[in-house]
Amino acid sequence: MGEIVVDVELANLRDLNLFESGYLAEEEVRRVRIPAVADTGAVMLALPEDVVGLLGIDEVGRIDTMFADGRRGELPVAGELTIRIGDRETIARCIVVPAGADPLIGQLIMEELDLIADCLNQALTPRPESPDRPLLRV
Repeated sequence: MGEIVVDVELANLRDLNLFESGYLAEEEVRRVRIPAVADTGAVMLALPEDVVGLLGIDEVGRIDTMFADGRRGELPVAGELTIRIGDRETIARCIVVPAGADPLIGQLIMEELDLIADCLNQALTPRPESPDRPLLRV
């Protein structure tokens, strides 16, 4: 079984708010569409610094991280942005990883969008109980 790679649409939330308020033209909203790996071992959304730069989102803090190889480090957190996968969208912050790294969709995004990793079909799919929109447990 290989990686689950999905197309995601990302947008600068501040730009979207300015557009909705009439202060910015729609074509001025900074957006990107990129492939990203659904990583059930990752917690947060992770985006390469060049993608974060294209979106124009600001660093809002730093976070201690543990990499897949066991190393620990500190990385910037940036936000806020919207992430859309299929017809589901949420607002998020992201960990900023070096340019050239794979964008990763972590568990927080999958949970918020109520998507499950279908390794057999290499896809992110809605849970059967919530085919039309996210159903979050509270």
